[in-house]
Amino acid sequence: MQNPKVRNVFEAILKYGHDEDFVPSAGDDFAPTDAPAGSEDKIEMLRLRVERGLPLWHEQDRCDYSGLTGAVRPRE
Repeated sequence: MQNPKVRNVFEAILKYGHDEDFVPSAGDDFAPTDAPAGSEDKIEMLRLRVERGLPLWHEQDRCDYSGLTGAVRPRE
């Protein structure tokens, strides 16, 4: 029988506990990302940072949308 997936933060705390004193540490693998806020790449980077115990935000992460081009769909 497989373990049921954790569906929310409350279930995760019940299953795994929590560490109120956790302090993320920035090691050599803590690098900035050029992914724009809200993009799938940025969300994946944040997920990986949490998984690795790194801080969520790097001071050199992209902070704007300059130089990006969005897809434009014509109106019907």
